[in-house]
Amino acid sequence: MEEAIPASDVVVTGPGADEAPAAEPFRVFVGYDSREDIAYRVCRRSLLRRSSVPLAVVPIVQQELRSAGLYWRERGPTESTEFSFTRFLTPHLAGYRGWAVFVDCDFLFVADVAELARLADPRFAALCVHHDYTPKEATKMDGAVQTAYPRKNWSSMVLFNCGHPKNRAALTPEAVSTRSGAYLHRFMWLDDADIGEVPFVWNFLVGHNRVDPADVAGTSPRAIHYTSGGPWFEQYRDCEYAELWVQERDAYEAEAAEEKEESQGKAILQTAPSAVSVDA
Repeated sequence: MEEAIPASDVVVTGPGADEAPAAEPFRVFVGYDSREDIAYRVCRRSLLRRSSVPLAVVPIVQQELRSAGLYWRERGPTESTEFSFTRFLTPHLAGYRGWAVFVDCDFLFVADVAELARLADPRFAALCVHHDYTPKEATKMDGAVQTAYPRKNWSSMVLFNCGHPKNRAALTPEAVSTRSGAYLHRFMWLDDADIGEVPFVWNFLVGHNRVDPADVAGTSPRAIHYTSGGPWFEQYRDCEYAELWVQERDAYEAEAAEEKEESQGKAILQTAPSAVSVDA
C-alpha cells in the first residue's frame, strides 16, 4: 500500500527543544508531483532534519486544491509538473500572513532553512535567486518539455511576504487559475523593486551553477536544485550531486522501514490474546 502524503510536519529542534515553542513554526510549502513522490519525501526530510527552528513542511497537492475549489485551470502543454501554477497559491494557503517559502520538490537542502528565513526583508513582496538561466536540454525529467522564458527558475524557490498588499491582491485562487504563465512566472504582478534577491546558493542549479574555488564557503550550495532531473530518474542517476541525494534517500527509506516494523509490532501486540485470559 502506498504511503499517504504527509499533510504537514512540525519539528522542534535546537536549544529548548523540550519546551513548547512560543512562535508559530516557519512554513515551507513544497510542490508535489505524483510522478516524483520520492523526491518530495527526500526534500521534506532534508528540510526537517537540518532545521534549527520549529518547521512546518506542507505539500502543495493539486488534486486536493481542486477538490477544495481553490484551483480549476486545465493543464496546458507547457506544464512540466503538477505544481507549475499551484505554487503561486502559497500566500493564500498561508492565510496571507507572515512569511513562507515555496520550493519545488526536486530540491535537497544541505543547510538550515532558518538561514534563508532570516533573509526575509519586509521591503519586498518576494525574494528569490535572480537566475540568468537558459536550459540546454529540450526536455527534462521524464520527457517533460523544457520551456525557456525570461526569469526562468526564479519561481522555483520563493520567499513570500504573504501579507504584502500586492500578493494579497494578485495571488488569489481566481488569478492563479486564470492568469497566464508569463504573468505568474515572470512576477508581473510586482514591480522590479518589489522582488528582493537572495544568494544563488539557495537555488543552486545542478549543471549550471558552480562553486568558486576562491570562495568555497560563499558559493557552495545550501539548497541543491536538480532542475533538469534528479537521481530518482534513471537517466539522471549519475548527475552532479547525485550521491548527496542518494544518501538522503537511503536514510529516509531506512527510517520508513523501521517505522513500519514498529507499527506492525504494535499491531501484533494489540491483537495477541492476553496472558491472563488463557485457560490454565
